[in-house]
Amino acid sequence: MAMTAQEVEDYIRTALPDASITIEDLAGDGDHYACTVVCESFRGLSRVRQHQIVYTALQGHMGGKLHALALQTSAPDR
Repeated sequence: MAMTAQEVEDYIRTALPDASITIEDLAGDGDHYACTVVCESFRGLSRVRQHQIVYTALQGHMGGKLHALALQTSAPDR
C-alpha cells in the first residue's frame, strides 16, 4: 500500500511543526513524490543533514511504503 501525500506531510509535520511543506505526486500513482520542506531549524545545517532529518521523520517508510521522494530542503529566506 502506497502512502498518500497527506500521510507524507503528516509524518514530516510531526517532526518539524513549523515547516512549510509542499508535496507533488509526480506520477499520479501515490508512490512517486516531489517534496519541498522549508524550515528554520535547517538553518546552518548541511543539505545532507537536512535530508536525514526528513528521512528520519518518515519513520522507515522510505523505500518501502514510500517508493520515491525527490526532496528539496532549505531554511527560509531572511
